[in-house]
Amino acid sequence: MTGFGVPRDAYGEILSELGETRKDIVVLDADLSSSTKTSSFGKKFPDRFFNVGIAEQNMIGIAAGLSTTGKTVFASSFAMFAVGRVYDQIRQSIAYSKMNVKIVATHAGITVGEDGVSHQMIEDISLMCALP
Repeated sequence: MTGFGVPRDAYGEILSELGETRKDIVVLDADLSSSTKTSSFGKKFPDRFFNVGIAEQNMIGIAAGLSTTGKTVFASSFAMFAVGRVYDQIRQSIAYSKMNVKIVATHAGITVGEDGVSHQMIEDISLMCALP
């Protein structure tokens, strides 16, 4: 990859590159893989990619469960849904248990104005910083 680009494009590319050498990597997405760019990983490694649908809370539970089997899990969605919608599940199932789950949130802040306030999240970082 060269130059500057859209961070979520880089995320999708790097995940796909990591998937080549890291067979322990599993990617979960909540029906937004074309926006979060995890679809590129899914095309290359369909057996390690799970689109859980519009079920972010379940995605976090699945991520925690997969983590207990030694997998390195990347769970992706928009910030509002990856943090705001599922904070309790993150706290209980991932943070307290110290699970190896990477939560990747795209479309953060108020930059998604065209999607409306239901998709805007400005407190995601403060919520995550409060976790143990």
